[in-house]
Amino acid sequence: MGGTVSAQARRSDRGAVAVEFALLLPVLVLLVFGIIDFGRVLNAQITVSQAAREGARLAALANPNACTRAAAAGTGLSLTCSGNVTITACSATANQTSDAQARVRYAVSGLILFPGITVTGTGVMPCQG
Repeated sequence: MGGTVSAQARRSDRGAVAVEFALLLPVLVLLVFGIIDFGRVLNAQITVSQAAREGARLAALANPNACTRAAAAGTGLSLTCSGNVTITACSATANQTSDAQARVRYAVSGLILFPGITVTGTGVMPCQG
């Protein structure tokens, strides 16, 4: 009697394991894709913030290429001056109490669980007048 398990009991255990796996698989898949989506959104947010800081820094120095350089600073993202990057540069009469501002918006595409998320970064620097 001790230690032998009947074939019927083994088949019943395998069936129970299959049912448990079928119940947990959707939860595990959602968890994995949620982690991937969160990572992609976080990466886009960090990149957009860096691009906005770069644009604001160059706009504060009255660099005419501030928008182009800000778009280029968004490595891995398709940023353009006409669609994603907005620069408010310092005027010719600006002093250090005035601010240059850069705003970058990017719609993160290809997300599984959170489609349609747009991340925004804003950079503000005092004008160097």
